[in-house]
Order: sequence, then C-alpha cells, then structure tokens
Amino acid sequence: MSKDIQESSYHSDISDKPFCENDNLKEQKCNPSEGKRYHCDICGKSFAVNTNLTRHKRVHTGEKPFHCDICSKSFSQLCNLTSHKRTHTREKPYHCDICGNSFSESSNLTRHIRVHTGEKPFHCDICGQSFSESANLTTHMRIHTGEKPYDCDICGQSFSDSTNLTRHKRIHTVGKRFNCDTCDESFFKKSALTTHKRIHTGEKPFHCDICGKSFSRSSDFTKHIRIHTGVKPFHCDICGNSFSDSSNLTKHKRIHTGEKPFLCNICGKSFSRSTALTTHKHTV
Repeated sequence: MSKDIQESSYHSDISDKPFCENDNLKEQKCNPSEGKRYHCDICGKSFAVNTNLTRHKRVHTGEKPFHCDICSKSFSQLCNLTSHKRTHTREKPYHCDICGNSFSESSNLTRHIRVHTGEKPFHCDICGQSFSESANLTTHMRIHTGEKPYDCDICGQSFSDSTNLTRHKRIHTVGKRFNCDTCDESFFKKSALTTHKRIHTGEKPFHCDICGKSFSRSSDFTKHIRIHTGVKPFHCDICGNSFSDSSNLTKHKRIHTGEKPFLCNICGKSFSRSTALTTHKHTV
C-alpha cells in the first residue's frame, strides 16, 4: 500500500476540521509535558497543544487568516488552504498503488483504498451492518431512528435523504404551458413537447452512422454512442468506478450509502432497485 495513505490528517477533539499533521508532530516535540492542558475560555474544550487551542478559537471568532491568492477565499487553517488550492491547480498528489487512481486529498485516498481492502470500519450497533464511510452510516441510521432532517418548505413533508426531497419537490412545480394536442400531456418546455410528440409520430431523427440505429431523443442517441466508443463519463467519487449512464451511477452509489428507496407497501421491506421490488412483490 502506498505510503501516500499515511499522510492523513489529525482531527481536533471538538470538530471534524483537520489539523495539519506536520504541525502537530512539531508541536508534540515542543510540548514534552503530557499532563498540561490548554482550555478554551469560551466553550471549555481542552487541548494538549497550545497551537491547537489557537486554531480552535477561530471556530468562535470566525477568523480566517489564510487567503487564496487566486480566488480570494479564506480559511482558518493553512492545511485547508493548501487543499483548496488543488481545486485550481488540479494537483492530485495522493496515489493508489493498487489501481493508479489519484486524489487531491489524503482522506479521499484512504476512503478509496477500502474499495480494494473491503474494510468497513463504521458499524451500525442496531443491526450490525457495516460501511466504508461514516456518512453512509449516518444515512443508514435514519432507517432505524426514523429521522427525516430534510423538509419540504412548500408542504412540510420530511425526508431522510436530500435526493428524495429533490425528487418530491417536482410535484409542486406549476406552470406547464406546452400541451400535446394528441394526448393532453403538458410540459414546461417547448423542446420537451417536441420530443414527446415523436411518440405519436414515430419520428426518429437521430441516426447512428456506426450501426444504423435511430432514436427519437438525442439523449438516448448519446447513450447509445457510448456503446461503440466505450466512453464512461459518470464517475463514482467514492470508489472511482465509471459508468456510461448517470442512472447506473445513481444505482451504484446505493451500494456505498445503503440507501433503499423502493419500499414494499405490503410487508415494509426496502430495496435499492425498483426491479428488485417488482420481483419481490411477485413472491409476497
């Protein structure tokens, strides 16, 4: 395993914001007395290293002394500025020596390595299910707790996942102005109506010059072309897998998150794919 993975960040005992490793190592050498603690006079948190207390206090004061000279964004810690600058330079200094993928953050490499090792260090103490990321465990726990922190500001309905809230909000959208004179379906955009009308006319204006297949929608034609080219533009930011279709990426991500949005209204069992729910319903 690459020694790059060892370049992880230390974390404060009061927040998830990392302290830079090199700074901490220097501070430990300069502070040999283990018993002394440095206390925050605002919230009472304590630290073994005085410089960590100084950094922590910026949570309260809002001070951000480290500035990006490219976009002028400011940060409370130097290591966060260093990480941010990679968004401009596209630098990815952390490499996986198993598959060659590169990452801009050591923490992203650490998460990625678990794809190869199968390590799932985050465990649900209710059902025993394990996850490779803490965020996925958090999402999963809502199945047990019933917590639904994402609220629709239109009707007040709550959801456990932000994607479900986004999907739900579409039912409130009004103002469909373009109507199909064949079936009375209506659309927000004229272009959507034009595409829809091809269902009735059978028109397929998008032709593949490789195999001769034709399509009524440009999006279907674009997906089809990827069969010939092998292009997979949709990448999983967790494990690096790539897909030719965005819907396949969405389905794949549920492996990582544990999300099962398809609920059986007969027995209450949940599934990550609609096809699995359909198959299940035939057995109930």
